[in-house]
Amino acid sequence: MNQQTAIRHALSVTRKADFAAWYQEVIGEAEMAEESGVRGCMVIRPWGYGIWERIQARMDARIKAAGVENCYFPLFIPLSYFAREAEHVEGFAKEMAVVTHHRLIGDGKGGLVPDPEARLEEPLIVRPTSETVIGAAMARWVQSWRDLPLLTNQWANVVRWEMRTRMFLRTSEFLWQEGHTAHATREDAMTETLRALEMYRSFAEEVLAMPVIAGEKPENERFPGAVATYSIEAMMQDGKALQAGTSHYLGTGFAEASGIRYQDREGQQALCHTTSWGTSTRMIGGVIMTHGDDDGLRVPPAIAPQQVVILPMLRDTPEDEALLAYCEALRAALTKQQALGEPVRVLLDKRPGKATAKRWGWVKKGVPLILEIGGRDAAGGQVSVLRRDRLWREDGKVNFTAMSREAFLDSAASELADIQTSLHREATQRRDAAIRRDVTSLAGLEAMFAEHERHPGWAEIGWARPAGAALDAVIETLKRLKLTIRNTPMDAPEPRGSCLFTGAPAVETIYVARAY
Repeated sequence: MNQQTAIRHALSVTRKADFAAWYQEVIGEAEMAEESGVRGCMVIRPWGYGIWERIQARMDARIKAAGVENCYFPLFIPLSYFAREAEHVEGFAKEMAVVTHHRLIGDGKGGLVPDPEARLEEPLIVRPTSETVIGAAMARWVQSWRDLPLLTNQWANVVRWEMRTRMFLRTSEFLWQEGHTAHATREDAMTETLRALEMYRSFAEEVLAMPVIAGEKPENERFPGAVATYSIEAMMQDGKALQAGTSHYLGTGFAEASGIRYQDREGQQALCHTTSWGTSTRMIGGVIMTHGDDDGLRVPPAIAPQQVVILPMLRDTPEDEALLAYCEALRAALTKQQALGEPVRVLLDKRPGKATAKRWGWVKKGVPLILEIGGRDAAGGQVSVLRRDRLWREDGKVNFTAMSREAFLDSAASELADIQTSLHREATQRRDAAIRRDVTSLAGLEAMFAEHERHPGWAEIGWARPAGAALDAVIETLKRLKLTIRNTPMDAPEPRGSCLFTGAPAVETIYVARAY
């Protein structure tokens, strides 16, 4: 039997037919988020927010393990704070939301308008990022070399007034963590910058099962005001790149603007070297586009709000009581087990309704393991197990495996670990197969992305690090081709040959791609 014709997938649109529409349908059908009524802002529903809570918990543990302490800074930042750092402000000016009044009054027509008498003496910026306000605090907190390094992080929301929005990937308001640190020397600050980068790389690989390439951004892609910017780049199933986390060495520029100075061991005043690093709810978008399939989301077990869902096949009869008791005992036994370093998270779905309908709801949400249990299963000590990453059999039927209760309990933790590994392996193989290393000319690069318009992949090419007018010319070429330089991999091999854009000898290797 032909599998493609035998399978009737849960979603109405496939990745191949329309990747953008597929992405939006996954979010809707998995009940992850919805429109809020404010352009570019979303309501994150419990399943989507549950994934964010898992990401937050696992990331926060890594942050604190590095000696970084959490704190919180205001949502509103005085405009004058941004005026101290011209280059930084220029990079965000077009995205800033500004508060100018503190009160509304009636307009005489049944509506409300800002009160002209309530204009703020100084406009307030709704936080787009916190370098300026945290810099002001660091200037107060750092006096001596004994106060360094100062390692802070905050979990917060930020606002950047995006023109083209897409849920989780690019929204006007999003959730994130932002680390900000101050150090006595460039060496210490660079060590912290690269530590954060490695934290993001390992987190993406190990927790999100999302293969990434860690490396340095080119000059034109640096964070506004940064000396050096590093990123982790992931390939989505449509071949586009997603920047999933960044870490910046800011030098002493922000310290000078904010007055972050310390008295060194010799009694002299010196500027601190600062860093910033962050990840956001964009990671959830990356998980969707890395692991989702034509039946919905597939959630790596490490971040699944529920790793196992038990579906009793209730029939509204007296026998339901025994079936529920069997399922509850199974749930209790599973929660006592450890998988991926934590107690197994299990939900017993006792809602009324057909088990088949509920099954497909959980399939679309991407629960790693789904158990269907009927009265006969309970009486015989059996379970029927469905692995979300192996949904279909070759004959086009749903791939349930029947086993004894004891066998399932013995294997549940290892099954979850195997799903985590399997998702990572599948994504890695797909990414590696879509990286082209044979493109050696600008014409070849243009042909590659013209030929594979919908699923282009990445090109790995030589780069001469042009600057000035030469870099400007490259940027114009990239804009024309709708391409971007993603990064220079940290572990890239020695470059050979010449730079594809300038013809000069290549000094490093870069990835070029279309991107979100």
